[in-house]
Amino acid sequence: MKNTKMMVVGFMSAVAISVALSSSLFAKSNTVAPAEPSVEASRLQSLAKFTKVLGIVEQYNVDGLTIDQLIDKSLQGMLSNLDAHSTYMDKKSYDNLKTQTDGEFGGLGITVGMRDNALTVIAPIEGTPADKAGIKSGDIILKINDKATLSMTIDDAVSLMRGTPKTPIDLTIVRKGSADPLKFHIIRDIITVESVYTRTISGNILYIRVTSFDKKVAADVKTAIKKHASKSKGIILDLRNNPGGLLDQAVELTDLFVNEGVIVSQKGRNKADDVSYSATKSATVTDLPLVVLVNEGSASASEIVSGALQDLKRAVIVGEKTFGKGSVQVVMPVTETEAIKLTVARYYLPSGRTIQAVGVVPDIEVTAGEIKNHDKSFNIKEADLKKHLESELEKNDGMVDVTEANATNKTVITPEQLNKDIQLKEGVDIIKALIIVKGK
Repeated sequence: MKNTKMMVVGFMSAVAISVALSSSLFAKSNTVAPAEPSVEASRLQSLAKFTKVLGIVEQYNVDGLTIDQLIDKSLQGMLSNLDAHSTYMDKKSYDNLKTQTDGEFGGLGITVGMRDNALTVIAPIEGTPADKAGIKSGDIILKINDKATLSMTIDDAVSLMRGTPKTPIDLTIVRKGSADPLKFHIIRDIITVESVYTRTISGNILYIRVTSFDKKVAADVKTAIKKHASKSKGIILDLRNNPGGLLDQAVELTDLFVNEGVIVSQKGRNKADDVSYSATKSATVTDLPLVVLVNEGSASASEIVSGALQDLKRAVIVGEKTFGKGSVQVVMPVTETEAIKLTVARYYLPSGRTIQAVGVVPDIEVTAGEIKNHDKSFNIKEADLKKHLESELEKNDGMVDVTEANATNKTVITPEQLNKDIQLKEGVDIIKALIIVKGK
């Protein structure tokens, strides 16, 4: 603390001397038109202004904050005003980040981002407490327990939602189409995710679901494709509600389907941050017809995969417009216990278009929902009535628990399940048409 105060006092003295010298120089040459200040002079003037404001706030602010607290708040304000993903991390926030990266933690299983300055759910991770409770992509988190999120950073929100497994948390949600806020009571748990799983449809269509991009995604998808190679005539890659993850896995996954061309590039202010990732023929494992399913919960790595496959004319993209997170953040330590997370570049798809705040628009837009069959009336035999009532009890806000349905059948997707998912049904119809075309 003493060192910090001495540094600040020394800095203030240095600035005061430089300002005094500058004033003296200006006084001697007042007959000459002022020249444009150099970059260094401009920087000194700005630092002098900052130091003056800092001193005034330290002296007169009613809460009597220390110089350390004021500096931390200044850094937080500067970083958060750059963009929604840049942030200053104090010791607590930095420790939370390392915990999330390196170890197990209790949480809800949702990825969040800032959209129009509102804390928004990018996607619930399949099978997690948030998913089972009914949290949806696009939900705006209004309150975490009793704390409003309107002026809260993403890191602060994540820190509040994370906690000891088996402890409760309440989220107040604003959802499009709901007149009143919704309240969800959720029990935290250890977040373990099955990132890749497969099913078959109609015997010859391979369905691959990728829930997040962890370090084994590309390898697991490659294994699945090779395992079903003899029977598969088409592939559906489901990236809905996939919040993203590792960039290298997005590149490697795309490379499984294409043998040439740029997959994605990133461009920043510094040339050192400019990188281009291209497909390699040796990594390609299949040329089967491909459909990719996306929605507003598909973000970051999911958008790179779907957007690249769309630009390279390798797949038909079906579903809803994606989230629109196409920026690159790096974590830079400031001290041993503090760091900043800074946006240094943006992703660009093969065509040169950006994902950031724009997203990927599907080739065929299909709103989520069930296929309505008006020929069926409510006519249930007495023997089936109990089963029907039990299935109704499993519904939450009119939605069937998809996780439970997946647990019931680990190998195939039935026609009944297809009828409950109009986006997937549309994808299957397109794949069947592409199989016919390819066979001619």
